[in-house]
Amino acid sequence: MRIIIRYILLVSIVFIHSCTKTNDKGKLSKTGKENKADSTIMKKVSEEQPEYENETFPVKEGLLSDIVGSSYEIQYEADGDLNNDGLSDKVLVLRKKSDTLSQRTVMVLLKNDNKRFRLDQISDTLLPDEYNEAGFKKYDPENISIAKGILSVNLYNPAPYGNLFFNFEYIDKDFVLTYIETYNAGAGSWQSLYYEPLKGKFLQEVTNTMEEDTPAETRNIQVKKQKFLFENAVPDDIISKVYSENDVL
Repeated sequence: MRIIIRYILLVSIVFIHSCTKTNDKGKLSKTGKENKADSTIMKKVSEEQPEYENETFPVKEGLLSDIVGSSYEIQYEADGDLNNDGLSDKVLVLRKKSDTLSQRTVMVLLKNDNKRFRLDQISDTLLPDEYNEAGFKKYDPENISIAKGILSVNLYNPAPYGNLFFNFEYIDKDFVLTYIETYNAGAGSWQSLYYEPLKGKFLQEVTNTMEEDTPAETRNIQVKKQKFLFENAVPDDIISKVYSENDVL
């Protein structure tokens, strides 16, 4: 009788252990699926919102001093609503405190509802070198401004570099180049160029200063429509390339 009772107890223990193992396996399987699902969601979010990485300016959102940092000084500053949200944004021209001759950085900061700023655009190529090889300023004066959602950069120098003006504005969330204008005064003539990349419009105006009434000749040239983003645009190179590719005299 005792043998039968022991046998029944042994069978019961084996059965209970088996059920417990099966339930644990089911839980592990369910947890595994949930982890896999969580991983997929995280991956999707990561792909939609790539991480911001910039070793020079590691802070993307915060106070102005947090984003700019202590290694740079603000050379020029412009305020105005760029993205049409009713808040006053900023565009800054920065240069290194330790090397004022180095390439300058231009950044676009959009204001948030909490009165902090978000670094939306940054470029190290937008502005030409501030000084030439002889140590003189290439353009003087230089100024930036924001009006009606347009960032305007105006660089003045009648000779030898000439004036260089250009505009940027937000179109479909992209900050793009919309206009370039140059003016050069040479021996016997003045030349102005006007370029609208998105429309493919290019205009050349040449004034003959050798004649008393200084007659002017204007040429309208339809060129390829192009889109230049703020982060990698070099306006001076862009208009020079269009000029040379279209056999403008």
